[in-house]
Order: sequence, then C-alpha cells, then structure tokens
Amino acid sequence: MVLFKKSIPRRTVLRGMGATLALPVLDAMTPAFGAATTRPIRLAFMQTPNGIFNLRNEWTPKSVGGDWELTRTLEPLAAFKDRMVVISGLDNQQAAGLNGEVGGDHPRACTAWLTGTHAKMTSGADLRAGISVDQIAAKEFGKHTQLASLEIGLEASEVVGACESAYGCAYYNTISWRNETTPLPMENRPRAIFERLFGEAGTDPKARLALRREDRSILDAINSDVKGLRLKVGGTDRGKIDQYLEAIRDVERRIELAEKQGDHELPIVGSPVGAPEVFSDYFKLMADLMVLAWQTDMTRVITFQMGHEMSGRAYPELGFGDAHHPCTHHQGDPVKQEKTTKINGLHTKMLSYYLSQLRATSDGDGSLLDHSMILYGAGLSDANLHLYTDLSLLLVAGGVGGIKGGQHVRYPNRTPMANLLLTMLDKANVPHVDKLGDSTGRLELPTT
Repeated sequence: MVLFKKSIPRRTVLRGMGATLALPVLDAMTPAFGAATTRPIRLAFMQTPNGIFNLRNEWTPKSVGGDWELTRTLEPLAAFKDRMVVISGLDNQQAAGLNGEVGGDHPRACTAWLTGTHAKMTSGADLRAGISVDQIAAKEFGKHTQLASLEIGLEASEVVGACESAYGCAYYNTISWRNETTPLPMENRPRAIFERLFGEAGTDPKARLALRREDRSILDAINSDVKGLRLKVGGTDRGKIDQYLEAIRDVERRIELAEKQGDHELPIVGSPVGAPEVFSDYFKLMADLMVLAWQTDMTRVITFQMGHEMSGRAYPELGFGDAHHPCTHHQGDPVKQEKTTKINGLHTKMLSYYLSQLRATSDGDGSLLDHSMILYGAGLSDANLHLYTDLSLLLVAGGVGGIKGGQHVRYPNRTPMANLLLTMLDKANVPHVDKLGDSTGRLELPTT
C-alpha cells in the first residue's frame, strides 16, 4: 500500500530569508515498499555539579540486580525505571591531586568525568587534559549530521582565565574536550542555540534580527516552502510537520519572552541575558532545543552541564535562597543536607522532563528515547569531603546495544569510570576505540 504521495530526500530542508529548517523523519523519506530503516543512535552526557548527596542512600538503591526500590533522589524518574541502569562503584580517579597539588578537586573532577585524564594545573593558555568521550563519538556520528556535536550549559561558559586554585576556568565550565588542548565552550544562550539549529548559515544576521524586530517568527519566512511540502506528503506526514512546526514556534515564543524580561529585569546570578530566570523554565527550554536537535538529526551527540563546578546558583523555587555549593559543604548540618537533597531532586525531576519529551517524540518505528543512550551523574561523590570514589551514575537506554533497564549494578572498588565510557562507545557502534583516558577495559552491562 502506498503510504504517501511522493518520496522526498531525507535531507530536505525548508528555506526562507535568514532561516533554514531541517525536517523530522517522515514516511515520505523512505521507499513505500522498502524495509524499515535502522534509526541512528543518539548519545547525551549530562553532568550535575557539586556531587550528589548520598550519605543515607538518597541516591543509591539498597539492593542490586532487578529487585530494587527507587530512592528519594531517583523517585522523580519513576516513569523510566524500566529503562534505567543505576551504576555504583566506579571511581573518577583522575580527580585526585598529584605531586603536591593543593585544592582543585572540583575542576579536576569536572574535566576527568568524560576524559578519564588528569587536568594540568594551570590558569594560562597551556591547558591540558584529553579528548572526551562525546568528541570521540562525534568524529564518527558527525560524518552524517550538520553539527558534529552540541555543547550546552546553564551557567557561565568562559574557557579562558583563572577561576580557583590556579586552575583555568575551562576546567570548571565545560565537560567537552575536542582534543587534549582544546576545551569546547558550553553554550548557555537559548537564542544562540536556536539560531545555530535554524538560522541559515552564510546569511546576514541582520535578516534574522529584522524578523524578530517585526515580531515575526522564522516560520513566516518559510511559509511558502511549507505549503509546497504539504502538497507532496500524505496525511500522517502533514500531522508530523504541523506538530514539529508548533514545537519550534513554542520554543521561539519562550525565548522571546525571556529576552523581553531580560530587557527590564536583572537576571539571576549565573543566568545569561535572554534566559528564563527560573531554573526549571531555563532547563525545559534547553531540553526542548535538544529534542529538536535530535528530531531533525542536526546532531547525534550532546553534552550538557546543569551548572559549572562550584556552582553558586540559588533555587528560590525550592523555598530557600542558599547557594548550591555552600550547601554541599554541610559539615554534618542536617539542614544543609536536606537543602542539597532537594536540589539534587530538582535536577532529576528536570531529567525526567527531558526523557518525557524524548519519549513523546516519534522516531521511525519508535521514539527518540528508544534510540538513545543518556548518561547522567556527577564528577564527585561526596562534595563535602571532595571524594571522587563510588560515583552516583545513571545510564538511561531505550534498548540501544541490548542494554537491559530496571537494574542496579555495583562494580568492584577502584573500577575507572572511563571503563563505562568505553563500553558506551561499543554499544553505540563507534569503532576502533581501544582505550579512553585511564580505562582498563570494558564493563559488563546487563543485557536483554
């Protein structure tokens, strides 16, 4: 049975003045009688700053295997338990101080999280670490996408200058390294990401600015292309196109609202002009941009920082004004411990939102979540003592690589976290990677 009117190329885009929109996967992009095509694998690496409080098992389940109960911090992720692998026992060993290094636990932990390498103590231009796992994947996946990778953060993104303990700001403000000397800045401006995804490369930025000043959507610029496309596809595809364009317009409206608020209100500390002031609104806007990036296959690799290491962000929506980093140095104070746990819970609640959006977005014969692997966690375990052993880590996989969800796995002490990163590359079919940082081998993940 013919499912659509006419086959169209996979890389069809809609163009207008100052705008270009890639399309989501449509039925019309595959031959009517051909076999279902294998959907590409996507990878996301999401780091939360300042460790995850776990003194009384707020994160770690008490039992291993498949018979375990959600803990307080993991409770917001209940709807995704069957896709989750909670991982315990792994160390971020390269966060340790060497050769008399004093301080610097936060920047070393942040840098080592995806590289498995020790950050050189310097505040100058001679930064040195190692290539991060996302960039290894991006070299392979980027052969097929417009953007090799996307780096996003919710706080400052400077990668020059000194921040603390003679360590350069790059060690705090990014988790992505193109190579051992090139840290990649995390983009924290929603408008910049939006235009990177949907602004036409090579066009005069004034054309896009003119659209905004006239209170017009970029969708207005491609209206004629949309009408032409709708005539070429069937009813199911027209519905997909309408939903996709509405999602873009919704994101565009939220960016515009944040920018208007920024014109007359002082933004919160750590939030750039043009970003929503409430953390959850800010996260959700960025999460929806990440979903659009995957939906259109603009990129297949994303790194994301909830905040930079030593983040001083406050969360007044939780009912208190204390900054995050000082709360983690609780020194046994139960009030600070409770506040830290609430912050960690807000972060996993936001992760749940992102997973929900992925699950709700169709991708071939499944959803984006079905074809993704997402790693979430922190570079430190106990931020009060600056420990980097037994990290709190979570792998969400929709079946990629045959990974079995609903599991809690504990590995032997002193197992490098880099072993997990190497295993993820294997599961994502990234070839010819024998070692990453301080890896000593692969992990045995639960499989179906």
